[in-house]
Amino acid sequence: MTLPRNTSGFACLLAAILWIATGCGGGTESDDSTADGSASAGTHTHADGTTHADHDHDDAGGAADEGSRDGDHDHAHEEVPLETITIAGMEIELAQGHGAVEAGKESHLVVKLPYSDQGETIVRAWLGTEDRTASYVGKGEYAASHDDYDIHATAPDPLPDGVKWWIEIVKPDATKHVGSAKPILDS
Repeated sequence: MTLPRNTSGFACLLAAILWIATGCGGGTESDDSTADGSASAGTHTHADGTTHADHDHDDAGGAADEGSRDGDHDHAHEEVPLETITIAGMEIELAQGHGAVEAGKESHLVVKLPYSDQGETIVRAWLGTEDRTASYVGKGEYAASHDDYDIHATAPDPLPDGVKWWIEIVKPDATKHVGSAKPILDS
């Protein structure tokens, strides 16, 4: 078999096609205050460097939904409900995944708003203090199958005294509201 003279051009074209077909090299689900937090189809990488396939929720041991939309999650780990909080008169339901919050480790927060706008609201969360000092801000990814937002954020190291989950909600009309909840911590 003879190859065309310009095999390096062919190899580059083939590599580009494969790169595009596989989702442009993967993505990231964690967010800081400047990144958009979008994940590529098929996989996502957490702030701690672990990468795995996109998946649907497995809420507190329930059956996972069969979701095909990007951003749907089937967390093999358990999500533990936190206290319901009120932000600007809205009752917000929360659940924490990835176990107890640990300094320098990624944690997972599920935020369920009392209204549905098909993901038009921007939801961010961080662990630490209200002023975000030394905190990594995670941007919520809307999961249509559950009408909630998944957020991954890395806790500061060391954890500040009185560490809380801080939740920022920016409605489609650009109004911004912030509230907090007590996280699950190791005793």
